[in-house]
Amino acid sequence: MSEKLYNEIPSLDLADFNSGDEVRKRNFVTDLGSAYNSIGFVAVKNHGLSDELCEKLYKTIQDFFALPDEIKQKYEIPELFGQRGYIGKGKEHAKGRATGDLKEFFHVGQEVTDEDSIKSEYPDNIWPDEIPDFDKIALEAYQTLENAGRQMLKAIALYLELDEDYFESRVHNGNSILRPIHYFPIENPEEVPDDAVRAAEHGDINLITLLMGASADGLQVLRRDGKWIPITALPNQIVVNVGDMLARHTNDRLKSTIHRVVNPPKEQMKTSRFSIPFFMHPRSDMDLTCLESCIDADHPKQFEDITAGEFLHQRLAEIGLKK
Repeated sequence: MSEKLYNEIPSLDLADFNSGDEVRKRNFVTDLGSAYNSIGFVAVKNHGLSDELCEKLYKTIQDFFALPDEIKQKYEIPELFGQRGYIGKGKEHAKGRATGDLKEFFHVGQEVTDEDSIKSEYPDNIWPDEIPDFDKIALEAYQTLENAGRQMLKAIALYLELDEDYFESRVHNGNSILRPIHYFPIENPEEVPDDAVRAAEHGDINLITLLMGASADGLQVLRRDGKWIPITALPNQIVVNVGDMLARHTNDRLKSTIHRVVNPPKEQMKTSRFSIPFFMHPRSDMDLTCLESCIDADHPKQFEDITAGEFLHQRLAEIGLKK
């Protein structure tokens, strides 16, 4: 089957999946599967995030990143390997590169509220004293995006002809991360390394990523024919893409597509860009072994057996967050 080449990512309505109408639900699953077989990205509306919450979260993170570097660095804890709190400018780089990305970011992780023993695996969240309600607003966004992610994973499970709740136990109290990112202004663009970009081409580590609309253009996706296409979402949409864990688990049936954030024209490098992805991770003990249903004579098994936790540790080392 020849692959469809999209000029833009497809738009879907999560309300179709949750409508109670079997035809609408089935069409959503089919369209999602088709997109994830090819471009690996979709734009989704009716995801549960209100305009008010989005505005509050963006205002909160802009206030945080506007703080002096010496204050932000109070919330950078090296022994946590970037899993919670602040991660400073240029600390992360794409797999296979040494030049750091032109960004700084902040990590909010899972808050375990039941008696789940997995709580011992997660460090406590770190909240900046200088920004009132950072914790309340960030956690509300975290839980809203996590719920939308669970709905998307139910649709993915149906597309893969698995039980609709296949991922539910695997993502309950999963190691997901909300990452507000600041692509900081560059006052003298000629002073940064020639190969430095806001985010070099990469695939995401996790199962799926849910991205709240960025505050400026720059996100691009590499199509299968080698063409980069811009990714934009309408104000009421989020972008949801396949990560490497899901691609691996499906023997690359669902595509974790390489993407990047390119630098703007030099005269615009002096402006900030903000972005807030939610990286949906499973529990560390999830078995990422390729599904038998995704292996056949034409699609031999491509990946070694590994758990989500083992894979995460490998990748954190590869991108410079863990030694």
